[in-house]
Amino acid sequence: MTDAIGSNGNKKVLKWMSIVGARPQFVKLGPVCRAIDEHNRQAGSQQINHVILHTGQHYDHEVSGLLFSQLGLPEPNYMLSAGSGSAGVQMARMMARMERALSVEKPDWVVVYGDTNSTLVGALLAARMKFPLAHVEAGCRSLDSGMPEEQNRIVADHLSRLLLTPSKSTVENLQKEGIGSGADPHKRRAVAVGDVMYDTLLQNLPLAQKFATEALEGLGFEKGNYYLLTIHRAENTDNPERLRTILQAASSLDLPVLFPVHPRTKHVLQAAKISPNGAVRCVPPLGYLEMLALGGNAKKILTDSGGVQKEAFYLGIPCVTLREQTEWPETVELGANRLGGVSAQSIREAVFGVQNEDWSHATPYGDGKSAQKIVNEIVNASEDKFQSVSH
Repeated sequence: MTDAIGSNGNKKVLKWMSIVGARPQFVKLGPVCRAIDEHNRQAGSQQINHVILHTGQHYDHEVSGLLFSQLGLPEPNYMLSAGSGSAGVQMARMMARMERALSVEKPDWVVVYGDTNSTLVGALLAARMKFPLAHVEAGCRSLDSGMPEEQNRIVADHLSRLLLTPSKSTVENLQKEGIGSGADPHKRRAVAVGDVMYDTLLQNLPLAQKFATEALEGLGFEKGNYYLLTIHRAENTDNPERLRTILQAASSLDLPVLFPVHPRTKHVLQAAKISPNGAVRCVPPLGYLEMLALGGNAKKILTDSGGVQKEAFYLGIPCVTLREQTEWPETVELGANRLGGVSAQSIREAVFGVQNEDWSHATPYGDGKSAQKIVNEIVNASEDKFQSVSH
């Protein structure tokens, strides 16, 4: 593998393949692409050939295409168009098509992000085909083994050689599982680099703020006088009665509720003939910049999304998580986030309960320079690998 990619002077050109497929991964990919470009511009640096593979897990323009354009992401080198379907059908399509791409590219590193089905398939194939695997956002645990995302992140972590975590506590999670400690027989490395989604937010927030007023006026909302609601997790959308209960709770709140409807959620609403009413206003999925603008001006954010929980934290907006657990416990410990569960009563209690008004002093997820650290860690791990091979 080390001879297949070519060289740049006396230094080998490293080939990385980033595997993405869902909205949160596109958000994480942006700063990494920029950090790679900056790295490649530095004289004498180890050059990186970055190949992007998009599985097509999220394929709607509002979810995929709009984000790529808003975040200035390069066009993917591979678009697998895996589409929707049951988990088995979707992942089977990904696996067959991704295996061909990996066989052609023979990357020095496969990089996976977060906890989606795309992450799981990328991790499984990289391990089976013996390509070194790096996992961005490793070590997160909700302690709910029935959650598909939890299953995906555990498998990806245990197959990865380099685990790039968002916080010190996520390193500790891995060490409890025997990963990244001095006694790890597989010599996996776990390092806290911070949350790359914080990088994205800092890089894009000024632009989002420029059209926040226009976005609010266009929807007829006033700053601080509405709630933002997002629902897309399988445990909420696969159970129509649970989804109906969440929406009933939202419709009984004291302010209007802005509800950008995820394609998966829209399908369930239509199939179960659920029509949100009362204060809930349904709109199509929002672009990343629109979500920052509208999230940053909401009174509170109600969500089952891990990424939106963190964005609320960074924006200084109180959050209510529509689940019984969260993989971001620091947000709860600091008072920025409350676990609302999925009953109407518990959701209302969480929304109307008192929350901490200021956690701006807290920095559990890094300094906004995570992407640069990710690039440095993978480059350094590459040098260690090639030195060990040459010896």
